[in-house]
Amino acid sequence: MMGTLATVLAGKKIPTFADRFRADVEGDIEDVGGVMKITKIRVKYTIKVPPGKVGEAREALGVYLEQCPGAMSVKGAIAIDDSAEITELEDVR
Repeated sequence: MMGTLATVLAGKKIPTFADRFRADVEGDIEDVGGVMKITKIRVKYTIKVPPGKVGEAREALGVYLEQCPGAMSVKGAIAIDDSAEITELEDVR
């Protein structure tokens, strides 16, 4: 998922260097009919974007899951909840 989001961000000229792009991930494992299953994945992205790119980063978050092979592979079986804290980098001139 993180790789797909990075690709979509790159298409919008938003770099995803290690110091600007991070994901914190948690999941729930539950007993479903006697079988232990991953039922939910929560992903919180931290993204630092160039000045004026916050809107484009939010747009990327709105579309990347539908382009993600991993997310599409588990769609319907595992709930995915994603969110992001997006901050603008200071304009260094």
